[in-house]
Parts: sequence; C-alpha cells; structure tokens
Amino acid sequence: MEDIKRNSLKAWILAARPKTLTGAIIPVMVGSALAFADHRFVWLPALICAVFAGLMQIVANFINDLFDYLKGTDREDRLGPERACAQGWISPNAMKRGILGTVILACLVGSTLLFYAGWELIIVGAVCVLFAFLYTTGPYPLSYNGWGDVLVILFFGFVPVGGTYYVQALTFTPGVIIASLVCGLIVDTLLVVNNYRDREADLKSGKRTVIVRFGEPFGRYLYLVLGVLASLLCLCFIKEGRWYAALLPQLYLIPHFITWQRMVKIHSGKKLNSILGETSQNMLLMGVLLALGLVIS
Repeated sequence: MEDIKRNSLKAWILAARPKTLTGAIIPVMVGSALAFADHRFVWLPALICAVFAGLMQIVANFINDLFDYLKGTDREDRLGPERACAQGWISPNAMKRGILGTVILACLVGSTLLFYAGWELIIVGAVCVLFAFLYTTGPYPLSYNGWGDVLVILFFGFVPVGGTYYVQALTFTPGVIIASLVCGLIVDTLLVVNNYRDREADLKSGKRTVIVRFGEPFGRYLYLVLGVLASLLCLCFIKEGRWYAALLPQLYLIPHFITWQRMVKIHSGKKLNSILGETSQNMLLMGVLLALGLVIS
C-alpha cells in the first residue's frame, strides 16, 4: 500500500474500515422493513438509527485498532487487513481522541431518538458504548475470552433490529425476535471468518476465541451452520403469513454454501481475506432478500 500520511484524513478513513459498515446497516434495514410491513414505518428515526449504528461500528473499529495494538496482538505476521495504529498511520494519542470524539457524536445523534421513544433508550445507548469498550479492553476483554459470537448476535441482532423497530412502532412483535436472530447469525459469519483465519495467531496471543478453544473443524462447520440456521429461521415467517420473507432468504443458501466450500479449500493464510469479502456480500444479499420479502409480503 502507498505511504499514508500520519493522522491524515485517508488514515482515519482506513481506520474506520468502511467495508465493515455493512454489518451495522443490515439490521437497521431489516428492522425498518419489518416496521414498514406492519404499517409503522417512520423514515427519520430509521435514518437516525442507521447513522447511530454506523458511528458505533466505527467506534468499535477504533477501539479494537488501538487496544489490539497496545496488547501486541497486531504483530508483523497479521493476516487480516492492516490496522492504523500498528502501521503507524494514526498515533495512539490521536486514536484516543478519535474514539472520544466519535463516541460523543454517536451519543448526540442517538439522543435525538428520545423524541420518538422513551428514556429507556438512554440505557440502550449506554450499554452499546460500554460493550464497545469491554469487547477489547478491561481486565476481562470479552473478545479474548470467547464471547465475541454472543455479543455479535446481541448487538448486531436484537439491539439494532429491536431498537429500530421500537422507535417506529413503540412495541415489539414475534417477528422482531425472528428478524433479530437472523441478522445476528449472518453477521456472526463475518466474525467466524476473521477468527478462522486468525486462529493460529490468536493462539499465540492468548486470544481464546471459540475456534481457538474447539479447533479448526469446529470453526469450519460453525460458519456453515450459522448461515443455514439463519435461512431456516426465516421460515418462521410463514406462521405470520409473510411467505416472501420466508422464501426469498432461502436463495442466500446458494452463495453461502459456495463460499463455505472455498473457505474449507483455502483452509488458512491470507487468501482467506477473499472469503471475508464474499461473506460480507452474502450478508448484504441476505439482508436485502429478507427486507424485500418483508416489504412485499
């Protein structure tokens, strides 16, 4: 990669990792589609939720970048995309200021949702910020102790899908639970690819992800099962008479299985970064199929 000027705008854009924003936007899109299907859609709070989710994803990326660097996890043998602090693109002090500024901006944006729903949103926002830090920092960093997958299902499933729906409809439905699980599971496939690729480096760094704990075969089949389970869960929408929301997402299984086969064949090394890109595209496909199915059901 070409030389990046230290603390430059380009350095900050790279540190924000814009490609990861797909995982933040998909749950908001699905939650809004569900609100539309229930005749509760309100565009402004939906947009605010999308901006808040994107900002919180950037906060998480900044925090992970900084504290993985400080812990020494981002070594020269890193297989994943290059990190800003480790590459010297952004100084640790500048990154700390960037984290603080982005958290403040996210809180300001999120606070406008209080005009649409109750004070309980303050608690939800505070929990989002807290766990963005606890994921990588503190005496018991959750991602280093195998809790990453659970947190993804919670904070990329139930919180954004449920929160987006609630600020528009001011209630919850069984459909919200189904959609939340689907989104959480498909976004978790992205984390599984990351952890599958980094399993050897994580073992050396003391990062005990579930794949480090249970081994490569477990990680291989975990990826497959997550996508299959997400698709099968969509069939639950049949009970609500939402046939398109149940059947359209089944098309996701085709690229998901193909990507899984390629992941197994590659097995290890930097070439698994291509699986990361394919997984992100598959996630978006599932999100669009489910949202479209909900809208036209």
